[in-house]
Amino acid sequence: MRQIASRRIEFVAGLIAVIVVAAACGGDATSDDTASQVSSAAPAVSESAAATSGDATTGTAVETTPEAQPAAVKIAGERDEVVTLAGPIAVKYTSATDAQKDALGQPLTGDHNAGTRENGVVFQQFQGGVIIAKNDASGTPAYIITSGKIRDAWNTERALDGTPSLTGKNGSPGPLGVPTSDVTTDGAVQEASFEHGKVTENTQTGEVTVTVNGRTVPSGLK
Repeated sequence: MRQIASRRIEFVAGLIAVIVVAAACGGDATSDDTASQVSSAAPAVSESAAATSGDATTGTAVETTPEAQPAAVKIAGERDEVVTLAGPIAVKYTSATDAQKDALGQPLTGDHNAGTRENGVVFQQFQGGVIIAKNDASGTPAYIITSGKIRDAWNTERALDGTPSLTGKNGSPGPLGVPTSDVTTDGAVQEASFEHGKVTENTQTGEVTVTVNGRTVPSGLK
């Protein structure tokens, strides 16, 4: 009887050991599944974070701040009408010398005296000259051409080769193009440069020389 009881005890103890081992194995499987799920989820989180970080970095890199446009300048025009100068025209007028402003005088009014030409050139006519720029983009330089023989020669209708022609074009659409300098003075000589040439006046002799694409052409002035 003791042997039978002992065997039963050993059998029960063995059965309990098997159950404990099985439970332990079951616990490890659950832990592995969880680890697997966490492991597989981790790269996705990391990639998502990297993508977000990348977007933020990219967004910062391409983000730009628009250049500030020059403030408008209001001055009295003809008949005390207020004329508003903007863009490169305003910048140039603001930086002009007192002598240049005196030579320019008051701005002229009316659509034909200010605006934008078909080629993009912007301008403002004054009693004694013009302020003109290649376009109205911020930073584009504008120049002052005051009245006189230089301006008259520039405004003379010319053929493509620069020779005076009644069927040609004048001013900025003409063969000389847009000014690239103000009128400068060196002794008795005044000069202004243009995209495709220059106009020089000897104020002592009254002689005007017009050069277009490196070739001297008749001034067209009487």
